[in-house]
Amino acid sequence: MQTIWLSGAEWLAVLRIGLGLWWLESWRHKDKKGWFERGTGIAWAADVAGKHRWGFVKGGFEKVVRPRPKAMAYLVVYAELALGLGLVLGLLTPVALVGGLLLNLLYLVLMIHDWAEQGQNAMMALISLVALFAMGWQAWSLDAAFGLFL
Repeated sequence: MQTIWLSGAEWLAVLRIGLGLWWLESWRHKDKKGWFERGTGIAWAADVAGKHRWGFVKGGFEKVVRPRPKAMAYLVVYAELALGLGLVLGLLTPVALVGGLLLNLLYLVLMIHDWAEQGQNAMMALISLVALFAMGWQAWSLDAAFGLFL
């Protein structure tokens, strides 16, 4: 379907690429030395989880993240990079959209008390959901070029 300037698939690609750029910016602005060497990101998350109103958040953090802080720091930082590259390039796009949706939902649950961050995470999750169900990899993507997921 042709819309103003671009087709519907191309507008979805604009949305997908914008979401990817958002993930890349999240990766770019992280203090990687702080995350990897000093554990600042995981320490902050531990503080938030420790005060969380929902017990399963604290319990989950204690069982999954606290025993392996260095691995979790690398996982979070490089997941954001992988999501950004996957969405901008349109490579394994459905996988990147589901991964981004799950990471944003995790961030939403962790920071449920901090509404200043919730708009960004909610909008990123919404874009992931729309791009996933509207098959936002049909235009301007390596997936489309290789005939994947069509």
